[in-house]
Amino acid sequence: MAGMIARPPLVVPLVALAAFLALMAVVVGDWGLIERLDVTLSEDLREYGAAHPGLVDTIRVATDVGATIPFVAAGVIATAGLLLRRHRREAYLCAWVTALVPVLWGLMHWAVHRPRPPDGFVFVDSNGFPSGHTSHAASAALVAVLLLWPRLARRGRALVVAAGVALALFVGATRVLLLAHWPTDVLGGWLLALTVVPLTARVVTSRRANQARE
Repeated sequence: MAGMIARPPLVVPLVALAAFLALMAVVVGDWGLIERLDVTLSEDLREYGAAHPGLVDTIRVATDVGATIPFVAAGVIATAGLLLRRHRREAYLCAWVTALVPVLWGLMHWAVHRPRPPDGFVFVDSNGFPSGHTSHAASAALVAVLLLWPRLARRGRALVVAAGVALALFVGATRVLLLAHWPTDVLGGWLLALTVVPLTARVVTSRRANQARE
């Protein structure tokens, strides 16, 4: 089973990229309808969070599973472990995703001036689009699915996909509930992951196929 990575259809990252660019255009253009939806949902969650301070305190801790340092640390450990087992292609996928996602997320934060919700339950002094925590969690989940998919039977695949989706949704939900991000920031994080990880997997598997033919 060495050297096996699921290869997503090209349409998946292309659609995700198109959706991400469209969403970014809407965010930059301050489209009124989307802005009102963001504000309405965030204010509802503000009231809910104020009424449940214990839940907010718990989520403040749990949300950091998607922070940059844990994401990079996990990526480095996974890459090293795969290299030690001589699974080079899997290691390349982990390494590239570990590097690309934080860099692209950082570039977006630098390029897109999008203030976060005011007076959130956590303080973060930076622009908000897209959500870095969400990008990291969704990317880690996608990498796990792509690496495990060829090695599992149908039931195992369903469980891995369910766990990956649950992780991505959970971290995204915590960022909105804590008012660290607008809902569209979280959507942008999911779309960034859906663009970067499948494209990286296709590049890695294409290189493997080319070398095999040689």
